[in-house]
Amino acid sequence: MSRVRVLHVYRTYFPDPPGGLQEAIRQIAVASRDFDVEPKIFALSPSPTPIEIERPEGTVVRSRSWAAPASCDLGAGGAFRLFADLSDWADVIHYHFPWPFADLLHMAVRPKALSIMTYHSDIVRQRLLGRVYAPLMGRMLRSMHAVVATSPAYARSSPVLSASDVAARVHVIPLGIDDRSYPEKGDESILARLGLTSDERYFLFIGVLRYYKGLHALIEAAASVCARIVIAGTGPEENALKQQVQDHGARNVVFAGQVSDPEKVALLSHCYGFVLPSHLRSEAFGMVLVESAMFGKPMISCEIGTGTSFVNADAETGFVVPPEDPRALAAAMNRLLSDVALAEGFGKAARQRFDSLFSGEALGKAYASLYRQVVRGR
Repeated sequence: MSRVRVLHVYRTYFPDPPGGLQEAIRQIAVASRDFDVEPKIFALSPSPTPIEIERPEGTVVRSRSWAAPASCDLGAGGAFRLFADLSDWADVIHYHFPWPFADLLHMAVRPKALSIMTYHSDIVRQRLLGRVYAPLMGRMLRSMHAVVATSPAYARSSPVLSASDVAARVHVIPLGIDDRSYPEKGDESILARLGLTSDERYFLFIGVLRYYKGLHALIEAAASVCARIVIAGTGPEENALKQQVQDHGARNVVFAGQVSDPEKVALLSHCYGFVLPSHLRSEAFGMVLVESAMFGKPMISCEIGTGTSFVNADAETGFVVPPEDPRALAAAMNRLLSDVALAEGFGKAARQRFDSLFSGEALGKAYASLYRQVVRGR
């Protein structure tokens, strides 16, 4: 079969502020190119100048975001026209859920291209809006030729994906990372900037500082941990978390702010372990756990019934502890600190699990196969 042209659709994309879902899309695009797939990405942006940006993973085409109530970017007429033009180019349109405005685009334009959706997360926080949105969401899901869950756990536990009218078209494809897409060398200067030494044992968190990340529990746990904890990222909870650190006198918590890719590589390379304390299902997969596994680091995460416990296998690649339990978080970190051999064993197992399940080759091959399966079934 000839090259498959795939249009990815999501509310925001690089170079606007990064997040795990944008990185997931980037990795799908990068990895699938090796299997004769030509990707483009359509997104909204508050400052869409220039409209088109050429990136290694493909062309990014943007329309203006005029408002973003409840993190749902909304476009105007120009977005519909631009989406319609891009739809004519595509063989497959790949929607990334949740973004209700994409449902409006799909229903209004009625593209001729075949459509699939990667279902990244249930709507967790905006429950009232979720009930209002439910009829449109159901119609959108039923119109898809395939729906992708990012882990077996999420396919089972999501009430949307397990519903009888959706379950039959669900495929499971874990998210992954093409390690060629990361800088070969890290920016070591980040260590000195944060007052860290190259041989210091510290735990690392990376991500947008959002309500569901469980960082309040991590900060509370810090007082009982005999190592520094580096929190890299910015976000809406930043000021509240810094105030909590001040109130608790948690002197071993270091805020790194937004870090560049080379700085992130350096932090991941040197950290002793990685902690993702997310306590709500909004953390549907945890791309940062895949990054940590790629660097062969032991991990600590929380059992929330999503893909985080699929990436971080309890007692194999790290520890999975109850959510919002500072004592359990501290105990897990201290256990790793006190048993170097255990920590190293978890790290090696994490890299092996990455190679088998979350590598760029596995990701690209799975999505390219699904795209072609959908096209053949036209």
